[in-house]
Parts: sequence; structure tokens; C-alpha cells
Amino acid sequence: MITVLLVHDVCLVRSVLAEWLCREPDLNVFDSPWGSASAHVKSLRPDVCAADLECSDSYGIPPLGELCVRGSDPVHPRLLVLATANRPGLLKRAVEVGALGYVDKEGSPENLVDGIRRVAQGERFVNDSLGFGFLKAAQMPLTRRELSVLSLAAEGASIAEIAGSLHLSSGTVRNYMAAITRKTGARNRIEAIRISQGEGWL
Repeated sequence: MITVLLVHDVCLVRSVLAEWLCREPDLNVFDSPWGSASAHVKSLRPDVCAADLECSDSYGIPPLGELCVRGSDPVHPRLLVLATANRPGLLKRAVEVGALGYVDKEGSPENLVDGIRRVAQGERFVNDSLGFGFLKAAQMPLTRRELSVLSLAAEGASIAEIAGSLHLSSGTVRNYMAAITRKTGARNRIEAIRISQGEGWL
């Protein structure tokens, strides 16, 4: 049996998808929103976390790192993400945390099942339809930290709020914003946000 934790913030979608996956005889499926995913990982110790990259909390930034519970009794489930090619910034985050599976949300449920089984065996699974998104992710000029800063700024957070959320000094946040503006070719923070959203980085 493969124990699967399905992480999705939309309750209806999560429930229906979990019910569909439960029909597979080799899958033992649990589901959770992002807010309680870390606690479920620790209690369930799943073989695979199948996580939607769209997150309603954390300013839209999926806390993928929280799916690997550290401490005296670490838990490291294999990670599969549900993604779209038009959000290369989220694909880049998934690559950085070591996700093994990348399933296109435009694909069939059978595709997800195949991905879960492959990832559970330690194999990489990537839908070809996400290729353009990976290409765009490789061309992104912003670092992971710069994307975190800009994501918070895009939600209207002030410099002080961004600094508090990311445990940085206000001066460091200003330095990141200056680098972001330079790298995106923008004239100011608002334009940097607009350019990044247009490119699908946020």
C-alpha cells in the first residue's frame, strides 16, 4: 500500500479528488489543506505528498519545505506537485525543494495515479506538457528569496511587514527590492510586480 497525503486548499476539489484516488486498491489516501499539512505529515508519515502548488495562505507561496518535517524524528515523504506551465515561479520552487513528480493539472486523473506510483518507487515523473514552464523557470532572473519578497509586496505588504514575515531587516528587504527592480528592468516596485505577474513568476 502507498500512503498518500493530498494537499489542496479548495475543499471541494480536494474531497472529490481524494475520493477518486481511494478507488485505487494500492492507495491509502488522506487529504489536507495547506494550513494543516505539516501536522498531517508528522502524524501520518505518508509515502507520497501530492500537493497543489496553488496556495490560498502564505501570500500565495506554497510552504513546500513544511512537507519535510525536521527534528529528532524527521519525516521526508516523496513530493509530487500539481502544476501548470504558466506558473514557472511555482515550478522553480518545487524543483528547489527536490520534488520528484510534476503532474499537469490540465491532465487526466489517471495521469496523477501513474505519477503517484512512480514517485513512490523513487522515480522521477514529469508531464511533457510542463516543458515550456520548466524552460521559463530556467530563464527566471530572480532568486527564491527575491521571489518571496516580491510575492509579499504584490499582496500589499509594507517593507516592515515583509521583513517581519521573512525574518529579515528592513534594510535587507530594501536591498532585495532594488535588486528585483534592476533584474526585471522595471522603474519601480509596482512595475516589477506587474512584469513578474505577466511572466508567471508570481
